[in-house]
Amino acid sequence: MRSLPAKRRSFQFSHWSFMFAEVAVWSFVVLAVTGAVLMVFYDPGMSQVTYDGSYGPLRGLLVSKAFDSTMHLSLEVRGGLLIRQVHHWAALVFVAAVVVQLLRMFLTGAFRRPRTGQWLIWVTLLALGMAAGETGNALPDDLLSGGSLWLIKSVVQSVPVVGTWALSLLFGPDFPGDRVIPVMYGGHLLIAVIMAALLIARELLVRRHGHSRFVASLPARRSARPTMALATTGMLIILGFGFQIAPIWLYGPATPTQISAGSVPDWYMGFLDGALRIMPGWELTIGDYTLSLAVIVPTLVIPGVFFTALAAYPMAERFLAARRGRRDALGRPRRTGRTARETRAHDLLDRPRETPVKTAVAVAGVTFYGLLWAAAANDQFAHQFQLTVNAVTIFFRFAVVIGPAVAFVVTRWICLALQQTDRHMAEHGVETGIIVRSPDGGFHERLAPVRREPAITSGR
Repeated sequence: MRSLPAKRRSFQFSHWSFMFAEVAVWSFVVLAVTGAVLMVFYDPGMSQVTYDGSYGPLRGLLVSKAFDSTMHLSLEVRGGLLIRQVHHWAALVFVAAVVVQLLRMFLTGAFRRPRTGQWLIWVTLLALGMAAGETGNALPDDLLSGGSLWLIKSVVQSVPVVGTWALSLLFGPDFPGDRVIPVMYGGHLLIAVIMAALLIARELLVRRHGHSRFVASLPARRSARPTMALATTGMLIILGFGFQIAPIWLYGPATPTQISAGSVPDWYMGFLDGALRIMPGWELTIGDYTLSLAVIVPTLVIPGVFFTALAAYPMAERFLAARRGRRDALGRPRRTGRTARETRAHDLLDRPRETPVKTAVAVAGVTFYGLLWAAAANDQFAHQFQLTVNAVTIFFRFAVVIGPAVAFVVTRWICLALQQTDRHMAEHGVETGIIVRSPDGGFHERLAPVRREPAITSGR
């Protein structure tokens, strides 16, 4: 079958899982629009001014220009608080949509050629989205974001060799100094521009290579993109209008000697908080340098390994598949041309049960992330279940090692069982629920043959 012309390769909603990319795209559009409005009223300066706005409990306090402009935007600009909250909710939804999109692509094998470039774009967008969220959270310069700056300072300072130099670039000679908010503001804008360029590149790749599909997918609906745009924008407006987030007037301005009690990071940074809480206080001394493994491993090693593994997985799978495909069933070496023809790209996606090892790896990774995320609330678990924090912490230390292994084994077993069920249905037919009587007086259920759809290969 010949591929669609380039002008017809826009988004086609033929399966419910394809909506995640659209949610991410339109969430970013909302982020860009609301961010442009916020730029008009926000001042990233850190010089001290006296607050004389409409919020009485803070009137007369010395605050930074960043905090003062954010308070003015939130409480005195018509619709300013709504725009702030929609912007924040859009950031949370964007990262969530990117995570689910990556999970969908991994489980269905949509990262294979010719869509490896799209996979790398989504991986990069996840890292940039987390960085944009952290830099954006610091901009109001309130007490909650001040706690985040303490964590950023500790992480940067723990990096060997270049940590002190990077810390001086970020904060200057003193903490918090007078340059961190402008630096965060510039970084936030730069990250947004890079993300916009990546999303445009992803759209061009989709138009070039077309969309993948499942064998049993529904007919494509051309009106899906406007519908997804309206639904995503409307839901973000409802969230911003009805659910308060980041009320900085309750936190007050940031001060280096104070931190807000009970503060937690945004959901996508919760796994780092959990890793910091359960990591033992190990240190390693090499020469004149002391490495704080309790900080480096949770905040640098684990994210570094995670993003490197995500980016390298398509190439690793292709390498292993090429090694397996160099010999035929009789052990004879194959010709290179024949191997290349048999492994050429196609548009059909995998069902997760068809690749049990890959699916089990995905579930194990989600389990590992979920346990780290839950470990960020170890004090709450201890309080609710009347346990000691030390006991809960020790439990999570063992759980993050044992849990992913158990999830891998169970998921692989489930996938193999589902494959066996599919083979049984292919041999014996599908149950229809219709009971018929045979000539000899017996009763049995009528079975329908499994409908098979021919594989459609790409003509590129």
